[in-house]
Amino acid sequence: MARKKQYDEVEVIDKAMRLFWRNGYENTSVRMLEKAMGINQFSIYASFKNKQGVFLESVKHYKTQIKSITDKLEQSNNGVTGIQEYFHDFLEFSKEASVFKGCLVTNTVNEIKEDADPIIMQELKKFSLHIKSLFVRNLKQDDLGSVEDVNKLADYLMNCILGLSISSKVFDKTQLSSMIEITFKRL
Repeated sequence: MARKKQYDEVEVIDKAMRLFWRNGYENTSVRMLEKAMGINQFSIYASFKNKQGVFLESVKHYKTQIKSITDKLEQSNNGVTGIQEYFHDFLEFSKEASVFKGCLVTNTVNEIKEDADPIIMQELKKFSLHIKSLFVRNLKQDDLGSVEDVNKLADYLMNCILGLSISSKVFDKTQLSSMIEITFKRL
């Protein structure tokens, strides 16, 4: 007879997501997950198979957390202005107390090695491509040129949001707002 779980899976994944967000994938051990999640190694393996499984569930959970701002961008009919609002919304989303944490996906990409787990990389790329597709959708609303031009602009904006994510860990809100302003000034 299978044992009933003595924990709320969403709650423990939220704790794991926050740990991965702070430390990265490779710098987080199963022991650290045990402590943060408040469950033992057996429960981690029984529920999630391994650290990779916990991370993949954490990325899914992250997507549900960021959904409020990605949905807003998806429903936006404001073109470039909608993307600019997303940049500001992202900063607020990534703030915990008065500290900006960056993006779980960006933080992970920055810390993983070349020979990273291909399943992890696939999940990170999938997330990034979704955000880029939202940028493309909004850029098309402003008739900014050919499909190729729009894709290049979307790539540029992806680079900017990734840079903003990293910069948010170093600079204050005034500086970050200036970075967003200059990014969109010439579009």
